[in-house]
Amino acid sequence: MKDLTIKQKEFLNQLKENYGANALPSLEIIRQNLGYKSRNSIAQYIKAFKKTNLLEERSGRLYISNAARGAFLFDTKVRAGFANALDDNIEKLISFDEELSLNSPSVFVFKVAGDSMVELGIYEGDYVSIRKTSEAKDKDIVLANIDGIFTLKTYRKKDSKVWLEPANPSYQNIYPKNSLTIFGVAVGIARKF
Repeated sequence: MKDLTIKQKEFLNQLKENYGANALPSLEIIRQNLGYKSRNSIAQYIKAFKKTNLLEERSGRLYISNAARGAFLFDTKVRAGFANALDDNIEKLISFDEELSLNSPSVFVFKVAGDSMVELGIYEGDYVSIRKTSEAKDKDIVLANIDGIFTLKTYRKKDSKVWLEPANPSYQNIYPKNSLTIFGVAVGIARKF
């Protein structure tokens, strides 16, 4: 990203705003949508972006790479209690798709309903990413089906006894009567304000 010209950065930003994670259309459609006169200039931008891995090919279609669609991660920590000055030092460009492995076929995301996990910082409306697995270890946060009902809870195991534990004192532990199936383990959380 540092080696791009100002015009290349502007064009890349236009691509991100217009197409995001979707496959890029033909050069002619890009030219029309973005108001460019020449298809040749668009072809030159695309060629440069492919060389720097800002575009990647998947199933014969071009996509903006996850790294190029990410947010800037600053190497200065921000205190939650007292204000501090932010440095201009950017550590790297991050993509939450990569950080949370969202591009992996073994990871899926769902929206949380309810307040049974608030003491672990998981609130209604949060997006939780889950890595598919049928195995969990004690204290993993899991998506499970217990007696026919799906729930997000902490998996607990002591000796041969297993149960699901909420993170809210208003709720009781859930012990399986007939069945407990683990569908996956939580690997990340995202929240909109």
